[in-house]
Amino acid sequence: MKQMRHKSGLKAHRQSLKHAIHNAGIKKSVRVAVRAVMDAAKSKDVKGLSALTGKASSALDKAAKSGTIHWKAAARKKSRLALQVNKLTAAAK
Repeated sequence: MKQMRHKSGLKAHRQSLKHAIHNAGIKKSVRVAVRAVMDAAKSKDVKGLSALTGKASSALDKAAKSGTIHWKAAARKKSRLALQVNKLTAAAK
């Protein structure tokens, strides 16, 4: 005999699948933005670095605001990114 399922459980599962897809997209945009900064840092592109750093920082803030990543994780990643950027710009001078 087949067991009945709770409507609320089925709805929660549907919502979790939608949220997972949404969160994956946000995380992907964060990864792309951070990778762009790292590539610019490796190629010693100091001029474009500040603009890319701002975009990556904004992407991390948006991900934290929506709850995709924890706000302290976003702050930690931004801090580490800024340290690397500052180290590179100081070495370039």
